[in-house]
Order: sequence, then C-alpha cells, then structure tokens
Amino acid sequence: MEINKISVLAFSLGCLLYFNACSDEIKKPIPPNIIYILADDLGYGDISAFNENGKIHTPNIDRMAAEGIKFTDAHTSSSVCTPSRYGILTGRYNWRSRLKSDVLTGTSKALIPTSRSTVASLLQKQGYQTAFIGKWHLGWDWALINPEEPLGDGWNEGDFGNIDFSKPVKNSPNDLGFDYAYGHAGSLDMAPYVYVEDALATEEPDSATVNTGEYSWWRKGPTSPDFIHEEVTPNFFNMAIAYTKQSATADKPFFLYLPLPSPHTPMLPTAQWQGKSGLNPYGDFVMMIDHYMGMLLDAVKAAGIEDNTLIIFTSDNGCSPAAKIEALEAKGHYPGYVYRGHKADIFEGGHRVPFIVKWPKKIKKGIISDETICTTDLMATCADILGYSLSDNEGEDSYSLLPLFEQKTQAKPLREATVHHSINGSFAIRKGDWKLIMCPGSGGWSFPKPDNKTVIDSLPPIQLYNLKEDPAESKNLQAAYREKVVELRALLTKYIVDGRSTPGAKQKNDGITSEWKQIDFVK
Repeated sequence: MEINKISVLAFSLGCLLYFNACSDEIKKPIPPNIIYILADDLGYGDISAFNENGKIHTPNIDRMAAEGIKFTDAHTSSSVCTPSRYGILTGRYNWRSRLKSDVLTGTSKALIPTSRSTVASLLQKQGYQTAFIGKWHLGWDWALINPEEPLGDGWNEGDFGNIDFSKPVKNSPNDLGFDYAYGHAGSLDMAPYVYVEDALATEEPDSATVNTGEYSWWRKGPTSPDFIHEEVTPNFFNMAIAYTKQSATADKPFFLYLPLPSPHTPMLPTAQWQGKSGLNPYGDFVMMIDHYMGMLLDAVKAAGIEDNTLIIFTSDNGCSPAAKIEALEAKGHYPGYVYRGHKADIFEGGHRVPFIVKWPKKIKKGIISDETICTTDLMATCADILGYSLSDNEGEDSYSLLPLFEQKTQAKPLREATVHHSINGSFAIRKGDWKLIMCPGSGGWSFPKPDNKTVIDSLPPIQLYNLKEDPAESKNLQAAYREKVVELRALLTKYIVDGRSTPGAKQKNDGITSEWKQIDFVK
C-alpha cells in the first residue's frame, strides 16, 4: 500500500514536471523568418499605396501594405546608397563611420569592420541561417595582382587591371554574419560587373562593357560572361524565391537581406514591361519590381510560412534625377509625393521613403502609422523580437519597432529625434513636427546646390521647418523660432559627441575631423 502511494506521488510529480516543461515550450515564441527587401532609388510617391495620385501602379506592394502596417514617416539614415546600407545593417548612423560624405565605388575597400555587429551576425548567433542576395555597395577587399599598388577611391579605370578575379575577396558579407552571400560590389552602373558568391567570382571577366543610353547607361568596366545587366534584377528575385522555398523546410529560421540594384540606373525593364507605365523606362522598371515582389510574396505563402514571416519593403533613399523627374511630373506623377527634393538631398524627398511591414502572426491588417522611424531601427527590432539585449557598442542609433507592430499604447514617441544626412555630409535633425537643417541649401543635387555659391551665400546658414504645417519645406522659420533652433542644435551636437542617440554608455565615432562639419554645431 505504501509503495503504491509513493508510485502515485512519483507519477503525479512526473506529470507535473512534464506539463510545466510543455507549458514553457508553448510559451516560448517561435522566432519569425525575416525578409528585408531594399529597393534602390525608389521615391516615396512611386508606390501607389503612398500616393493617391500616382501614375505608377504597384498592386502587389499595395497588397502587402493592406495586409500589414504602412509607415508614412519613415526615413533612411542618408539620402544616398552606401550610407543607408551601412545604417540598415549596423543600426548606427552612417556618418559615425569613416565615410562622412558621398558613396563607395565598385572597387572600394570594406566599410564595415568585422569587429562590428551587424543584423546578420546578431541573428546568426541567435540560431538563424542568414543570406545576402543583391547589391552590396558597402565595399569589400578585392585580391590584387600587385598588393603594393592599392586600388584608388574614385573612378579609376586603371585599377581594374590590378584585380585578381581568380582569388577570393576579403572582408566580404560572409565575414559580417551572412552564411550565404551572392551579389555584386557596387551599383549596377559601377564596374566591375561580376557576381561574387561566398567571396569567389562566379566567372572571371572576359570583356569590358559600357552603355550610354539615356536611361540605361553604365560605366565602362570588366564584365563576366554570366553578368547580363538586363537580367540582374530578375536573377536576384529568382534566387531569393529559391532560397525562401529551400529555407522554409529547414529546422531553423532564416534571415534574407535582398537589396535590389533597381530602379537605380541602368533602368532596364525587361521586354514584358517596356512601355507598361505610360510614363518612361523608370516607371516601367518600378512596375517590373512590383511584379517580382508579387512572386516573392506568393512564394512565401505557398511555402506555408506566411504567418510567421516578417517581411519589410523599403527604399535606400528618394528617387534619382536620372529617372527624369520633371518629365514624370509633366505627366502627373510625383516621385517625391508632396515633399521637396530627391535623392542626395537633405530635404524630405531625399530620405523619406515608403516603408511596409507584413507579419500576419503579429501585425494586424491595414494599419497606418505616422510614427517617425528610421531604417537604422532594424537591429533593435530584431533584438527585441528575440529577447536579446544589445551591448553598448551595438545598434547605437537603433530603436525597436516591435511596440508599433503590436500597436501598444506609448506615452511618448518611439524616437526622441532622428538625424538625416545628405550626400555632401550636411546634417538635419527632426524632433516632432520640427526639422532643423544645418546648411543653407539642399546639401545635394537639387536647387539650391551647395556649389551654387551666388545663391548659397545669399541664404541663411541654417533652415528650420514645421513639417506638419509645411511638408514641402517652403518657409524657413529659423529667424522666428530661435529657441527651437538652439534646442535642436544642442540635441544634434549631443548625439554626435555621445557617439549614440539611444540610451547607453557613450561611444566613439570613427575619425571625427573639422571637415566633418562638427565645428558648425559647437560654435
């Protein structure tokens, strides 16, 4: 009898422990798959879900917006390619790196040191399989025939002859947390035109190509037999779809970073899409991207992983003048929507971008958020989803978007303020409705350009706008609101000096010099 009591007690205890263990397992959330699609030079108003009067039809991306959350006040950390990509992968403002202005080329050395955490390395350490497929544009170190003659920083055709394409590149995406990496070094108009897969060229160049078309131009440079410019965007999408299907059956979640080379120049819509927009090749190219986005979204659904797959679609900066913006506007299409400026500028059209997130398991359908967010926020978001605490030297300018996904009530805005940056290194800071610009003109390619000294010298040295009342940034209020200027300038200076804009221990920026315009803030 006593033995039976002990047996029953032991059995009951065993059941209790078992069910507690099961309960813990049930409570533990299953990490989502993550797919991040980054268009190149796509304007805020080029997606019809963001532009009620837009002339480019994007039904598949619109569908994604209807099935998730659409952010109307999303910004890239810079108004040009390389810096934005740096911010996305590191969660750190680009101007904290050694690159204080402009962009890298196809032969530039690696910008991100392997000692720095990236979104990919963070997820990799948390058990994800990780992949990069697309345009890198963050530099890697080509093997050299003569190491004593390093490659230059500019467009030097003579550099190509010193690259040994038969040897692996160093400091590649594989060294920054990507298990699999396939893509090309710079923009699609920047030589060398070579696919690199896991640090090795898929084929060595056997010719030099160049194109001088109005929309389809690219610079002269070495080209591999398997690198066909017109097929690059479809190739990346097809590879991404194949990777998604394959990864859907794996025993761990995946992260796919898909930075497109389009609709950046060369604008090369395939025959099926030529003339479809009724605008120009740029409009056709955007429609082609939307088509492939539909294929990718359908592939995720067909693989049975749609419910717990977090998909983000955005752009690296605003629309480029290469799209012939004036011609588009003449036909009633405004790539920048109601916002001033375009790619390269400090004005809103340079860095305000479409931003859509779909995650059926977590995000309700049809949500529209007016919260100010930045593309640097990916790292903190991923960390928050996985319950990982970022170190002080990780994601210094990254805020988690998870509370916005879950529609949690917030007592204050997600971000205290957001810093913007232009191609020539000019700064702006946005807090609430107010935006302070620390230069007299566009800081980029639209009027008034920095090199137009006659006009620039006649303008106030700074600009202040209330974006709620004046989204077109047409009325400079700096003279009327001096206290707001002082407040925002002090906050911008603090962010720079502290090496971070998030709470945490102060960090060092890379190579601050007077040429970096810091002197402008501390006078």
